[in-house]
Amino acid sequence: MTDIQHLARPDGETLAYKQVEGDGPVVVWVGGFRSDMEGTKALALDEAAEENGWAYVRYDHFAHGVSSGDWKKATIGRWREDCIALIDHLKRPVILVGSSMGGWVSLLAAVARPEAVAGLVLVNPAQDFTERLMWPTLPDHIRQAIMRDGEALITDPGLGDYHLTKNMFDEAKNWLLLDGPVAIPAPTHILQGKLDESVPWEMQLRLLEKHEGGDVRLDIIKDGDHRLSKPHELARLVDAVAQMRKAAAT
Repeated sequence: MTDIQHLARPDGETLAYKQVEGDGPVVVWVGGFRSDMEGTKALALDEAAEENGWAYVRYDHFAHGVSSGDWKKATIGRWREDCIALIDHLKRPVILVGSSMGGWVSLLAAVARPEAVAGLVLVNPAQDFTERLMWPTLPDHIRQAIMRDGEALITDPGLGDYHLTKNMFDEAKNWLLLDGPVAIPAPTHILQGKLDESVPWEMQLRLLEKHEGGDVRLDIIKDGDHRLSKPHELARLVDAVAQMRKAAAT
């Protein structure tokens, strides 16, 4: 079992991560909202890395998994900063593999570190989800509580009990991507489930319209949902990462 390592942050918090030593650019798993580095897709890539000699890192966001942090202080900007800090710490070219919210974080990191990001593989990326997907679909009484009290408790069978804060929504406005050009020189490969009820596939068309720079490939998986964790979907993810590594080496 890979040992947990910790990246210290300037404010005393720590990012927990696990690393597989290997060659080529470092494949970095960037997880989704309230997920951790022990998820199905992260582990599938870990197995592929071990089998194929890839350099690979999976980590937990601030206030996720075994990383430190107060959930009520979590923001998109914080998750972006931590991803950038990990890229800087690795000191090697990276291929960012971002799932859902992790896709948004990966895009933001690629904009900030274009010289370090050799490619992106995005799984149902949820860029701008706070503004475009989450806030509009919250029940009215939840939105009112957030505006009145600064936070509201959410009970979700899949994600557990957690608070949504006004600060998270307000701060996220600083990092919205789809209202302007998205300048990323690295190639990008998007895997999107047609049946995804959390991130509509049409959102990726807007990303393609705004994207400037490297080539973008969009694969619509007709029977795929938000998880994209069936065996054939995991194989497709591993293959997409393998092809991105190959392209980065040429």
